[in-house]
Amino acid sequence: MAPRGPDQEECEGLLQQWREEGSSQVLSTASEGPLIDKGLAQSSLALLMDNPGEENAASEDKWSSRQLSDLRAAENLDEPFPEMLEEEPLPEVEGPMWTAIPMQTDPQYADCAVLPVGALAAEQWEEDPAVVAWSIAPEPLPQEEAPVWSFEGLGQLQPPPVEIPYHEILWREWEDFSTQPDAQGLEAGDGPQFQFTLMSYNILAQDLMQQSSELYLHCHPDILNWNYRFMNLMQEFQHWDPDILCLQEVQEDHYWEQLEPSLRMMGFTCFYKRRTGCKTDGCAVCYKPTRFRLLCASPVEYFRPGLELLNRDNVGLVLLLQPLIPEGLGQVSAAPLCVANTHILYNPRRGDVKLAQMAILLAEVDKVARLSDGSHCPIILCGDLNSVPDSPLYNFIRDGELQYHGMPAWQVSGQEDFSHQLYQRKLQAPLWPSSLGITDCCQYVTSCHPKRSERRKYGRDFLLRFRFCSIACQRPVGLVLMEGVTDTKPERPAGWTESVLEEDTSELEPAFPRTVGTIQHCLHLTSVYTHFLPQRGCPEVTTMPLGLGTTVDYIFFSAESYENGNRTDHRLYRDGTLKLLGRLSLLSEEILWAANGLPNPFCSSDHLCLLASFGMEVTAP
Repeated sequence: MAPRGPDQEECEGLLQQWREEGSSQVLSTASEGPLIDKGLAQSSLALLMDNPGEENAASEDKWSSRQLSDLRAAENLDEPFPEMLEEEPLPEVEGPMWTAIPMQTDPQYADCAVLPVGALAAEQWEEDPAVVAWSIAPEPLPQEEAPVWSFEGLGQLQPPPVEIPYHEILWREWEDFSTQPDAQGLEAGDGPQFQFTLMSYNILAQDLMQQSSELYLHCHPDILNWNYRFMNLMQEFQHWDPDILCLQEVQEDHYWEQLEPSLRMMGFTCFYKRRTGCKTDGCAVCYKPTRFRLLCASPVEYFRPGLELLNRDNVGLVLLLQPLIPEGLGQVSAAPLCVANTHILYNPRRGDVKLAQMAILLAEVDKVARLSDGSHCPIILCGDLNSVPDSPLYNFIRDGELQYHGMPAWQVSGQEDFSHQLYQRKLQAPLWPSSLGITDCCQYVTSCHPKRSERRKYGRDFLLRFRFCSIACQRPVGLVLMEGVTDTKPERPAGWTESVLEEDTSELEPAFPRTVGTIQHCLHLTSVYTHFLPQRGCPEVTTMPLGLGTTVDYIFFSAESYENGNRTDHRLYRDGTLKLLGRLSLLSEEILWAANGLPNPFCSSDHLCLLASFGMEVTAP
């Protein structure tokens, strides 16, 4: 270290005098001039280095924040320091200039006080630090020299705006399968097709967002405003322009006052089902009447009074639509299309409730989509199922069978791992009581055992056979005694046996059989998405609760099981009447982190929308 001369000591004395008088007399906006003498900076550096409490501090990050601020202020003066102290202060400029000065609370600079340059030492700022923190000096430091200070409890201040716009960070590609062979190498047919697009979207009800505000602390309040979110959502609908729109978490008042009128102006016909009880949101299915004609609409309520298994207010909506074939395709027709939309219970611990709700929806789909020959028309089932890929609930929808007996309830959806808990609710067979009227094949009992077409005729001879049966010869309890009427018993004729009616017992309607610990369905569904991004080597993400990416939204569609040798592998499918022509790619957790998660200024929901294009075979009448 160089020896200190008299000039250096004089400069250091002046620097100390400037510290004592306060920095309020110093303005950052001075006329252009030469920089301060390098000797002053070197002597100040030597003085700082001679501090006995910091002998080993050889780098700038070891110095106290006040000393650093003084040194940097001295280095940024436009004229030599001794001359400036002798000059009169310049008139104040309009408006205070704000700057961020680190405090000496700890060596890591945990806090940051934001003060006017003219009141660094004397005045105490009275404004909210969260508001003042966003006021930036007109001439900020270069990006590499500007530290990111944080307020206690408020997280870090946002870094300078990224150069890449949000719509480029969240860029989603359209994957076209119309010219590609299917999974088994079979080329798509060249015959005429009825093509349409379908979107499934959980748009985040405003009431639910406000009830769980702790999940959205990372979002600026302005982007959580409903009017801002509504405009963003409408822009998404208008940009992708689907033919069928399936929405979840649709707040009722927002639907009737804004969403339904706006969608109607865009050419949609909308159906809405609010959740039961006191809930304010529900599901909606909208379609374009220029592409489809409504055949029937069936709202589905999962709540069943008196059943603890079905005491939740979730709902679904099932529509049967008839495609309208364009005139250019000639005299051809297409099969009806069944569209089901639902939002399953969230609670990760109640997988038994999730399975029962899904069984009710599948039973309704089976009833609506069943044709006269017993087969099913093409089906699309979508929504927020609150289950992850390859979970038992997901496999049940895709494979058509699930053995659930003894399975922990939390394991059904796979959302969270509760294996560490001592008490775990386990699924018992049968999962739901027979009074629900749904078989273990997820069909209504009336669908399995239809009523007889002809009414049974009871003749006089048939009714007289009951005159001498055993039950007719027993005196009912509490029967009023009437002489000659209720005090006599009919005499049984000779040769009349008590088993004479046994041959007719088979005519009574039998109770439906119940399997032990297994549920099934025969709808042959597969997922539009593969739930994995091979280009990035990471899973797809449809939502990010608490910053953790996961997939809970799906679009399932009808497909034919692929015969693999002597057995049917339910994991392999090929195109049937309904063909997947394309889909909008999903994103990874890493990309959503770069966009500050969900929601963000570009995507106004905590879920991503799902979009797929389908083609339906058309046949001659």
